Amino acid sequence: MLQQFDERNRDLIVNVAGALTHRDAAGVSPFDSVVQGGDAVWEGLRLTNGRIFALEEHLARLRRSAHALAFAAVPSDDSMTEEIRRTLEANGMRDGVHIRLTLTRGVKLTSGMDPRLNVTGPCLIVLAEFKDPVYDLSGIRLITSSVRRPAPDSLDPKIHHNNLLPSILAKIEANVAGADDAVMLDHRGFIAETNATHIFMVSSGVLLTPTTASCPEGITRATVLELAVPAGLAVAEGDYTLPQLYNAAEAFVTGTMGGLAPVVSVDGRVIGDGGIGPVTKQLTEAYQNLTATTGPVVV
Repeated sequence: MLQQFDERNRDLIVNVAGALTHRDAAGVSPFDSVVQGGDAVWEGLRLTNGRIFALEEHLARLRRSAHALAFAAVPSDDSMTEEIRRTLEANGMRDGVHIRLTLTRGVKLTSGMDPRLNVTGPCLIVLAEFKDPVYDLSGIRLITSSVRRPAPDSLDPKIHHNNLLPSILAKIEANVAGADDAVMLDHRGFIAETNATHIFMVSSGVLLTPTTASCPEGITRATVLELAVPAGLAVAEGDYTLPQLYNAAEAFVTGTMGGLAPVVSVDGRVIGDGGIGPVTKQLTEAYQNLTATTGPVVV
């Protein structure tokens, strides 16, 4: 597996609804909406040198997602930032940390799907772990999943929700195939993303990435597109097929948990020369420099 248990996380303090508790003693009510139906939204954050990169952008996406799901209330950015700070401080964390921020609709009066059963307001969960980027930076191998990304009229990816079963099913297929992750196509057959990351490829000197029609508006994805401009790279967002990915000169994936990671093969086809391409290397270095020096200092 790409992820392993880190001994530094054995005695983590987690934050559930403002209560700081040892990981083994923490609990979420069985009446909470996230248990009842995956009714929650989430963000992944990374702490580097006491800073959280793009914190404002992540909280804005969380807020948009909660509003789209008609949450009755959302904590202020200041209050969520304070809970993150309290959690990091309780764990003595300043660097090399991944934070999973989850906002559930809250506890229900009785089990059921109806949001009118929620009368206590949302529940914020802050889970911070010592976690280095999870991908092998020498390159990962992908296969294509049979599981498709839902169409926007089915479950719009602009809502960063906790219903992750399509991703989990795709990951199972990657595991069975002995690959690191799985490419997921949209309902039309175009590349959407992987089960966990966005996809970029380089073809004829142009940096290409799928549109966000059937995948989330990734914050790392947006950062890479911004970094491409000063790097002098032409960029195109569009609909791309698997043969275009197979024949790319380079490919890489992006995400908060893994940063940028090169793709060396897809469905058994070697990408480029099977190593880290120059564009991938250039953007990886630019991204690492940016995240190490940008973002509000929280601890």
